Amino acid sequence: MDRMNDEYYMGLALELAAKAKGQTGINPVVGCVIVKAGRIVGVGTHLKRGTGHAEVHALAMAGSEAEGATVYVTLEPCSHHGLTPPCCERIIEAKAARVVIAMVDPNPKVSGRGVSRLRDQGIDVQTGILESEARRLNEAFIKYIVTGMPFVTLKTASTLDGKIAAKTGDSQWVTGPAARELVHTLRHQHEGIMVGVSTVLADDPKLTTRLPVPGLHPVRIIADSRLRIPLSSQLLHDDAAETFILTTEQADNVRVNALEAAGAKVLFCGAGEHVDLQLALKKMAELEIGSILLEGGGRLNGAMLEAQLVDKMVLFFAPKIIGGAAAPVSFSLEGWDRMADAVRLERMQVEQAGEDLCITGYPVYPARS
Repeated sequence: MDRMNDEYYMGLALELAAKAKGQTGINPVVGCVIVKAGRIVGVGTHLKRGTGHAEVHALAMAGSEAEGATVYVTLEPCSHHGLTPPCCERIIEAKAARVVIAMVDPNPKVSGRGVSRLRDQGIDVQTGILESEARRLNEAFIKYIVTGMPFVTLKTASTLDGKIAAKTGDSQWVTGPAARELVHTLRHQHEGIMVGVSTVLADDPKLTTRLPVPGLHPVRIIADSRLRIPLSSQLLHDDAAETFILTTEQADNVRVNALEAAGAKVLFCGAGEHVDLQLALKKMAELEIGSILLEGGGRLNGAMLEAQLVDKMVLFFAPKIIGGAAAPVSFSLEGWDRMADAVRLERMQVEQAGEDLCITGYPVYPARS
């Protein structure tokens, strides 16, 4: 089969995988399409951690027609026993003739073993078809499985002059309905949502996902060095998702006990005056939170950038100018001395959401001194 056909069917598999983004926890999203004699005979998607993988669903649909067929899968089939049996063995048992894989498993402990197992059984295996698209789709999983740290997406919405609210603090709404719906889709697709306590004090948000069709709620992560979060905060009084409060070892024990009695989980992140953000993310990863949407104010955004902890940025700009020297800005940080040291974005994508502009990119940091 020629490369054009391979890319077509792999594109279908990637579309299937993308539909489940946000549903699989720390597991990757994976799609599978099985083709025989020019006809699709099975499709499948990994839907939830601990349940059948994409290949299992597709093979079940294909049944006996999987024999002699080509299996297109966006990630190397597993060859080890985890929460589910190895997919390689299912493909071998089904007597598939060919397997086309977008990307090998990034886990260094298993990478390439699935490919080797299939080839050892005489199955023709090809890798690298639409690999860059597959890697982008699973960028959070790749970082988590390789580094043991969560993938952080910073989202902010500002006016053209960089303000995230008016000088009075009014921020409803900077952007329009289309942009806000995209933000809720981002919440659905991340395991955690992170803000600073100043955001809670200013807006008393629920930090839940609100979409026309109900979405998944990320766990809520509040950076609060001095435990200023009010006990009356909305996010402490619903069961939509767990709430983690990041603080320091200097925190008042009485306040800690009160917050935990209200249902929050307090995590101590460093002995200094401010939350050790690197340690905080490490603790989130240990709790199997593999992706975090950062919706902080200027100070938290700036601190995360200075610590080089942001992996991706989604920046919404409204066609407005609000002005005001005291109006809060998207990024509040000491900054660098030279323009050459500025954090810049690469691999940018620009799209319009209603009247607003959305720029997505990946930060390139200045070398640490």
